[in-house]
Amino acid sequence: MNTLRVASSSFTAVPLRGFRSVARRTTKCLASIRTSEISGNKSSSRSLKLPGLTTSSTHFLTTKATADMISSTTASASEFIETFNSDYARIHEAYENNFWETKMNLAGNSTDALTKSFNELEAFLGNQDALELTRALRAADTTSEDQKIVLKHIEKTLLCYIVESKEAKAVRESAVGKENAMNSSRNKLALKYIESDGVVTDATPTVLRTKIRSAADESVRKSCWEATREVGPFLLANGFPEIIAERNRFARTLGFVDFYDMKVTQAEGFDKETCFEMLDGLEKATKPLLDVALKKLESEKGADSLKPWNLSYALSGELTKLMDPYFPFENAPEVWGRSFSAMGIQYRDTTMRLDLCDRVGKYPNGFCHWPVAPHVSQDGKWNPSRANFTSLATPDEIGSGNTALTTLMHEGGHAAHFANIEMGSPLFSQERAPFSVSLAETQSMFLDSLCGDAAWLGRYARDRNGVPVPWDLLKRSISEKHPYNVFQLRGMIAVPYFEKALYEMEESELTAENIQKVADEIELKIQGGLAARPLLSVPHITSDESSCYYHGYVFAEMAVHQTRDYFLNKYDGVIVDNEKIGPELLESYWKPGSGDPGFLKMVENLTGKPLSHDAWVESLGKSVHELLTEEKAEYETAVTSGPKSKNSIDLGMRALFVHGDVVIADSASEVNGYVGACATFKKWVNKEWPKTVKA
Repeated sequence: MNTLRVASSSFTAVPLRGFRSVARRTTKCLASIRTSEISGNKSSSRSLKLPGLTTSSTHFLTTKATADMISSTTASASEFIETFNSDYARIHEAYENNFWETKMNLAGNSTDALTKSFNELEAFLGNQDALELTRALRAADTTSEDQKIVLKHIEKTLLCYIVESKEAKAVRESAVGKENAMNSSRNKLALKYIESDGVVTDATPTVLRTKIRSAADESVRKSCWEATREVGPFLLANGFPEIIAERNRFARTLGFVDFYDMKVTQAEGFDKETCFEMLDGLEKATKPLLDVALKKLESEKGADSLKPWNLSYALSGELTKLMDPYFPFENAPEVWGRSFSAMGIQYRDTTMRLDLCDRVGKYPNGFCHWPVAPHVSQDGKWNPSRANFTSLATPDEIGSGNTALTTLMHEGGHAAHFANIEMGSPLFSQERAPFSVSLAETQSMFLDSLCGDAAWLGRYARDRNGVPVPWDLLKRSISEKHPYNVFQLRGMIAVPYFEKALYEMEESELTAENIQKVADEIELKIQGGLAARPLLSVPHITSDESSCYYHGYVFAEMAVHQTRDYFLNKYDGVIVDNEKIGPELLESYWKPGSGDPGFLKMVENLTGKPLSHDAWVESLGKSVHELLTEEKAEYETAVTSGPKSKNSIDLGMRALFVHGDVVIADSASEVNGYVGACATFKKWVNKEWPKTVKA
């Protein structure tokens, strides 16, 4: 993976909390090392300090003493790895706890605390003293091969964050502070739309998006779309242009072309130019499909169907309403659990906190993060993960149940992936660089793709009386949606093309007017018109960790189609409820985490082919008749057999259902474990949203 290289001839130590003493047999504590690269150059007396140790007990070791320390016993490497892992885990958890509290808008949350903990995490990962000791231990003959794998990854990770320049570090911290302040303000942004009876109504971004897809009254859909268009101007008036400028300044001081180039290089191991060569190939291959789809929609449903507030409804508005009874939100957690359990997916003692329902002030996008990243200690002990998982359901809104279930499958896929990373440091299982966005999203998108399969829908899409979704409805859905699936693809690639243009703008051009103009131009060029979800309302672009990230979804979708083709051919067309799928994902995609062999090689190793867009484009070009023939046969088998898991659900995890600060259910204290927690959650939903109670 191409990572940031920092010259080591001169450096300024970065102060931070962390790195408790690395014990060794001949000294009680190690506070600094006088070294010259462990290479035997005895003339240098440069001091290398490990921050966090008291100066009163400082010991200075000569180059020879340092060499003796790493050559006398492999315990030195073991102790260093354990100390590093422990300190990283503590600092990482502090940041993630603050991240969760602010994104969920919990009582007492503090953006100042979030910024402080973020800077402490970045400082810890940007410590050059640790890098040099890591390299020394990695080079030692007595360090075991397994330890060298861990040390290599520590080095790889540190190289993504080390910043020598005080000026660059100040710019970085300033940008993060501005971002947190902007997002805090965004959480308080009051969005409103006008109902068909003229009543002005408060709404979250999730409700607005749901109504754009499902509201029968065009004036309501238009009002909701116009409300989503307010997000962009708000961000642009609250510091977003300055954040873009500072992110670019930071990246360029480190030798990258711009911030996008830095982010993709650190996460994926290839640069921005390579990234967009791949995207350009997909864009070119699907432009003719887009043109055909736009003409077809206009000819069938009129020119008004192409308006941004009408497009989603024209494709699925009535279908969304008709399908809604077969996706009761309150049943979604149990459905997710049964589906994953039947595929042999386990969470290896994870504790998962699930905040599934929308509310004012909550972050407007689903995500899964890990305050505790799993790893295997040097003594072989398994340290399980702790996950925070959120979606944005409004249980009595039409279409919300379907969206929430898909989000559960998606974020639950992330959680399954990270829960099963079996490496010697939590650095292999934390979601920031150098973790490949594409690799992470492949797992979640592969599992949420099942929600579109007749083989899955026939088993799991059932109304509150247990009646399966009828074939005629699925047939209509396939017939009406399949010709337009290219719209989703084009919507996905619009985000990275917008961010590319954004970070390539001259700093003097970064005005609110220019940025809005660029966003509209990209929507028109890539999507064929203004987008139903305006680019400036996409949450990913504002957050440091998720900006310049969306290409990962695109490459992941390529990998999903390629992986599905592989499994369908290997297992005679059976993926849903196939107990062999989970273990195969575990061995091929999950265990190595962000270590070798990396995303592209993992896909090639499993599928036998280099990653390409061929399978995806081929699926888009399949005829409706051919698809209906395949799906009907799968549906009939699914309805007859039903879900494979019908009784208890064993996912190997503790699940806590929460709503903000309120704990609703805990599987650890329920008589029937996870199933019992799902039942308690269902009762809570029925109480809070009475419309969800079965008639």
